[in-house]
Amino acid sequence: MIQVERLTKRFPMPGGDEVVAVDDLSFAVQPGEVYGLLGPNGAGKTTTLRMLLGLLRPTAGQASIAGFGSSRFPDEVKRRVGLVSANAGVYQGLTVAEMLLFFADLYAVPQAEAKRELDRLAGLLDMRSFLRQRCGTLSTGQRQRVSLARALIHRPPVMLLDEPTLGLDVLASQIVVEYIEHLRQQGKAVILTTHYLDDAERLCTRFGLLHRGRLVSEGTLGELRERTGCLNLMSMFLKLAHVGPTLNPAFADAATEHRHV
Repeated sequence: MIQVERLTKRFPMPGGDEVVAVDDLSFAVQPGEVYGLLGPNGAGKTTTLRMLLGLLRPTAGQASIAGFGSSRFPDEVKRRVGLVSANAGVYQGLTVAEMLLFFADLYAVPQAEAKRELDRLAGLLDMRSFLRQRCGTLSTGQRQRVSLARALIHRPPVMLLDEPTLGLDVLASQIVVEYIEHLRQQGKAVILTTHYLDDAERLCTRFGLLHRGRLVSEGTLGELRERTGCLNLMSMFLKLAHVGPTLNPAFADAATEHRHV
């Protein structure tokens, strides 16, 4: 469903230098999988998602969704993808229902079908109490529920979740966790980027660990544990990226305890 083959992105810098944001990256995600694309800031996660969506042209390699190349057929790709991002906003002057139906119309969803899907998502995400409320008056948690619904209103087979719990409190984050579990049960192919490794361990069926744009290891949690001898993702990442010995032991211990990259 999602195929990434030797994807590379270099950005030119003044003076003729280049920054390599994504370096020869390959992985695949099948329906029903939640693939955790994990790494620190600057590892290349968001750049990879932008290339998958066709928003950014790769320097080399290719990405495709449902057989459509992201660079050649960006519109076909977007029809098949739902995107949830911490940076996504809402239309302040529209009600929640108006905004969601507007996005359904952008995806050419028939009106009757869009209304049925709106009702289903309102129940799934507990939004019925504020469907007629203007988006500009919503709380942070309510806005995030609207963003989750917007990504699903056209029933895409692929979901890209870029830091979906960033800045949310515990209750709002739990809604996102339940939403991701729902996506898996629905057979969606999901890519999740997050810094919250406890959530990733609970939700992801496989992981790709990125460091400086390169995939340093990939597999299920059990496979990564066997490969590294580490119990949690933080320890695995530090070992696989060969950064553990450069850290002050006190800092490394604290990082492992928090399990947050």
